[in-house]
Amino acid sequence: MWKRMPAVENKEKTEEISFSREVKEELCRQMPGARHCQVAELAAVLSLGGQIVKDVQGNFSMVIPTENESVAKKYFTLLGKTFKINREIFSGSGRSPKRGNTYSVSVSGHGEILKVLQAAKLLSPQLEKTGVFPAVSPLVIQQNCCKRAYLRGAFLMAGSISDPEKFYHFEIACQEEEKAGQLKELIRSFSIDAKVVERKKYYVVYVKEGAQIVELLGLMGAGISLMKLENIRILKDMRNSVNRKVNCETANINKTVHAALKQAEDIRYIRDTRGLSSLPEGLEEIAELRLEFPEATLKELGMMLKPQVGKSGVNHRLRKLSEIARELKGNKEELL
Repeated sequence: MWKRMPAVENKEKTEEISFSREVKEELCRQMPGARHCQVAELAAVLSLGGQIVKDVQGNFSMVIPTENESVAKKYFTLLGKTFKINREIFSGSGRSPKRGNTYSVSVSGHGEILKVLQAAKLLSPQLEKTGVFPAVSPLVIQQNCCKRAYLRGAFLMAGSISDPEKFYHFEIACQEEEKAGQLKELIRSFSIDAKVVERKKYYVVYVKEGAQIVELLGLMGAGISLMKLENIRILKDMRNSVNRKVNCETANINKTVHAALKQAEDIRYIRDTRGLSSLPEGLEEIAELRLEFPEATLKELGMMLKPQVGKSGVNHRLRKLSEIARELKGNKEELL
C-alpha cells in the first residue's frame, strides 16, 4: 500500500548500518552545484532505475523507485532544485518483510516529464515504445565533473560496496549490456580498472582493488567513507606485513634449529667413531662448543672462540665437520 510521505521527515536510525549504506548516506548529502552536473546525476538515476508508468486513467508518470529513504529524499529535492517542477514522494511496504519499506519519487504531467527528459537527453524511440530508459547521451557526461556526478547517481541507484574489513568489492548493476559498457568506459577514463560480468539478468560493473575503490569514493565525493576505507586498508596492510615478518622469522628459526640439530648429530657421530681429539684444534673447539650450546647462533658461537671468529668462519668449520661425518659414514658402509 503506497502513501504520500513528508519530504522533510527524518527518522532516527538505531540499527547498525552497512558500509555500503554509510557511503550512500554520505553521498545523499552531496548536492551538485552546477546545473549540468545536476542533470548528469539525474540522468544516471533515470537511466539505471527510472520508470515510465501509466495509471488506469491512462495518465503517465515518471518514477524513481528505491529502497533507501535518503536516496528518495535527495532526488525529490534535486528534481525540484534543477527543474522547478511538481513532484511527490511515496513510501510503501516492500514485497518481502526482510527488505523493509520502498520509496518512490514521482513526476506527473506530460510537460514536466518532457522538461526533465529533454534536459537529460533521454528521449528516444526505445523509451516511447517500451518505457525503458536508454543509455545516457555522451553529451551529458562530457566534462569530468559531470562524469563524477553520473557515477554518484549510478551508485546511489544501483550500486553497492562490500565491508572492507572482509574484502574489497565495488559494483553497479545494469539491466542492459550497453549501459554497463558505457559505465565501464566512464570509470576507466579515470584510470580505474573496471570490468563487467554477467550475473543472472544483470550486467555488473565492478572494481576489486582496494586503492582503486578509494579513488572511486573520492570521485563520487564520499570523503568520510574514503578516510574510513583508507584507515582499514592501512591496518590490514600492517597486519599482513607483521604476519609475513613473523612467518619469515619463524621459518628462519626452524631452519636454524634444524641446521643446529644436524650439526650436533654429525659431531656426536665423529665423537663416537674416532673421538673429537682426532680433529684439528679449530674444529675440535667449535665441535665442543656446538655440543655444549646447541641453541647458540653462529654469531654467538664465534664470540666464544679464542680468538673470536665471524659467522662465515664458524659456518665454514661446521661444514667441514659435516663433511668428515659424511666421509666416516661412507667408509663404514664400504666396510659393510
